Amino acid sequence: MNASQSVEKKAREGAHNLLVNCAAVVAGERVLILCEDARLGWYETDVAKLVAQVATEMGAEVELRQTEGPDNGFVDDSDSEASQAKKAKLMHGEFDCCIFFARIGDQLRFDREPTKVRRVMSYVSSLAELASDYGRIEYQAMSELKHAINTVLLNAGEVSISCSLGSDLRGQMSPAGGNVTQPDDVTVLRFPVGVHAPIDASGFSGELKLARYLTPTGSRVYEPASIALDEVVGARVEHGRVTAYEGKHTDVSSIRAHYDHVAQMFSLDADSLLSWHAGIHPGSQYFLDAAADPDRWSNKIFTNPRFVHFHTCGVEAPGEICWMVLDPTICVDREPLWKVGELQLEYFAETKACISRWPSLQRLFEAPNVEIGLLDKSIG
Repeated sequence: MNASQSVEKKAREGAHNLLVNCAAVVAGERVLILCEDARLGWYETDVAKLVAQVATEMGAEVELRQTEGPDNGFVDDSDSEASQAKKAKLMHGEFDCCIFFARIGDQLRFDREPTKVRRVMSYVSSLAELASDYGRIEYQAMSELKHAINTVLLNAGEVSISCSLGSDLRGQMSPAGGNVTQPDDVTVLRFPVGVHAPIDASGFSGELKLARYLTPTGSRVYEPASIALDEVVGARVEHGRVTAYEGKHTDVSSIRAHYDHVAQMFSLDADSLLSWHAGIHPGSQYFLDAAADPDRWSNKIFTNPRFVHFHTCGVEAPGEICWMVLDPTICVDREPLWKVGELQLEYFAETKACISRWPSLQRLFEAPNVEIGLLDKSIG
């Protein structure tokens, strides 16, 4: 078997993982696969074509259609009939399942209108990713891991987040650390599962060190989509409110101007720190230079355990501007669940039981991917 045949074989395993383990597609069902125009640079057409082919071989009735990039029509309900996400929603109504190889699937993740259509947002964007551990690790294994991490976090007393740059954010999860119901955080399934449920930041205070870029959260579209920071900036937080930025004058001015622009554009609360979640999938990787497209970089790599991802600017999910903190140490009642960007699964009963049930998870965490797109090693 040559290299290309090996990649296709593994990609087919990834397609089965997506179609059967995640989307629960069975023979006779109607499946719509939407693929974003490859010329926009986010998704390769070949991955959608292969998944469509495998679904057809399974006996599903498949339609593969191209779509454009995201716009603001759906989220702002302005000219919504013409928006890409609105068109997709109207289009998939006659199908049993809709799979998005397109960013508009992310815009629908907070759509609360009832639907019988199973919707899946794919963060796999190429055949190589589908063939990698990122696409092939069992969907159920990652779902169980997410549930276990949710349980640990949501039943904690205090959670703290720190990093080598000096971040120190702390918060109380609940008054007595009692049982907390796991939230149904989105209405579109994510493939692969890459983060735990968002944690409400309203009870957190301290300081976060911001470096490299501020990027969008995938909800609304605006320009510039991201801004670069020359140096590390400290963001002071009091009970989920950003109270001050401290750092190089030009960086602080750039941050304030960016927040003012986005907040005014969408009538948002610029000083809200809404929520956070960290990556849980060590198969997540990014081979390009983050500097070439920080938006695409953060949209892809946020599922890697080496990042904790904060949603800011707005009081309704998901917020519009995100912060990415590298190699966090996240402690649950003083016990590290993440330690310098590595999940410590052996130290909590829930996560230890999960990796014991799934040997593939154990292997994945023993050999995580190391390419995270940060070619500039000068910061942190």
